[in-house]
Amino acid sequence: MAATPDDLFAALDALGITHATVKHAPAFTVEQAASLRGEITGGHTKNLFLRDKKNALYLIVALEDAVIDLKSLHRTLGATGRFSFGSADLLLEVWGVTPGSVTPFGAINDTQGRVTVVLDAEMMEHKTLNYHPLLNTMTTSLSREDLVKFLESTGHMPRIERVSGAPSGPE
Repeated sequence: MAATPDDLFAALDALGITHATVKHAPAFTVEQAASLRGEITGGHTKNLFLRDKKNALYLIVALEDAVIDLKSLHRTLGATGRFSFGSADLLLEVWGVTPGSVTPFGAINDTQGRVTVVLDAEMMEHKTLNYHPLLNTMTTSLSREDLVKFLESTGHMPRIERVSGAPSGPE
């Protein structure tokens, strides 16, 4: 059974991670999130759940306005063949979330470590980062260091690499 936002918050608390969450109407796209977030500071993000030709799974996490070239990304990351998006069923099975709620916090559900998490280096220049806490009706803010700490606690050692074009600068 997939973790709930309350399970996530308890895990963050147990790790000593400071976090703040704002509730809002459902946001399924970056555009919707931008119009709903109000005055939430920090880097706002998008998440791409991808698979390569041998079905290796990747979560690419970048700033919301980052340009990511999916045609060449597999070479940058050393994947096998071009990427395609993972299906909604696979996303739910492995990451425990539905489309529109994709987040690095889904690592809490991937107990088999099937997904390689890649954090864009440009995004990691922001001190504070924002993600859905497993549901797209909230946004949770935490520090970049605490994001890495959380991911490592789930057994996901994130790769921090430049995978985007030229998004906006850090806060």
